[in-house]
Amino acid sequence: MKSSRIIRRRFFRELWLGLVIVWPAISGLLVLMPLVGLLVAKLEGWPLSDGLYFSFVTGLTVGYGDLVPKSGLARVLAMSLGLGGIVLTGLVVAVAVEALHAALNSEDRE
Repeated sequence: MKSSRIIRRRFFRELWLGLVIVWPAISGLLVLMPLVGLLVAKLEGWPLSDGLYFSFVTGLTVGYGDLVPKSGLARVLAMSLGLGGIVLTGLVVAVAVEALHAALNSEDRE
């Protein structure tokens, strides 16, 4: 069995290659989510910094509950932030799992 150092190196190489492939989707979500957060802030009368904070807390599906939208449209946008965060997290995890799978399988072939 090869050393864990070689597997780790292969993993990071495969992870980088996978992230390059899905980067358009990831970057789109990373741009869209703060814009939606700013829109929620405008609808709710919050400062823009609170809108950015809200977008990332909601997008990472933490949702502390310290900022809660009241209007119907803002709530729908908050749900879209949560779903976007799930998609973003799922993409990164899927790429990482595939990178680990490729690193371990390439180790068996050598």
